[in-house]
Amino acid sequence: MDARVKPATTDKFGHPVVAGDFVKILAVSPDPDMDEDELDMILFMVGASSEVEKVDEEGRAWVTMWWNCVETTAVSTVGLLPHEMQWLPPEVT
Repeated sequence: MDARVKPATTDKFGHPVVAGDFVKILAVSPDPDMDEDELDMILFMVGASSEVEKVDEEGRAWVTMWWNCVETTAVSTVGLLPHEMQWLPPEVT
């Protein structure tokens, strides 16, 4: 692959999505083995917008959210499939 070409995927509506774009998280597919606290954080991501950090070979757009907890900071990272996100134009973000 040409190093200048960013891996891309599409959103629910077929719009191209690349690393650096912002997307609205429409749904998530949590791992069934997650503990309850981690599952709550992943599910709380639905409805939020986040910057795409990378797009993998399977077409998942990876996003991360940071959480301020009582004694620490937590992080949740999830790979979104096309039907789980909506591309956001720059003027919305």
